[in-house]
Amino acid sequence: MSSYTFSQKLFTPTPPERGSFPLDHEGYCKRIMIRYMRCLTENHNQNTMCRDVAKEYLGCRMDHDLMKRDDWSNLGFHQQEAAKQT
Repeated sequence: MSSYTFSQKLFTPTPPERGSFPLDHEGYCKRIMIRYMRCLTENHNQNTMCRDVAKEYLGCRMDHDLMKRDDWSNLGFHQQEAAKQT
């Protein structure tokens, strides 16, 4: 006998938009992650104050193949780079 009833809809999972990425089991980027978490705590969870550390963390993850390499503009850093160039 099946546990499926006629009134239930089938659940079809969808993958995340950017896919999943592996955990940092070796701790390659742990120090940067801790700096980022501290920065968030010190700035009352205002992530705009910690964008430079976030960029460093994502760069570390890309350098160690813990996430797919992508353009910084696709990761939300286009405004910051434009401001630095002027």
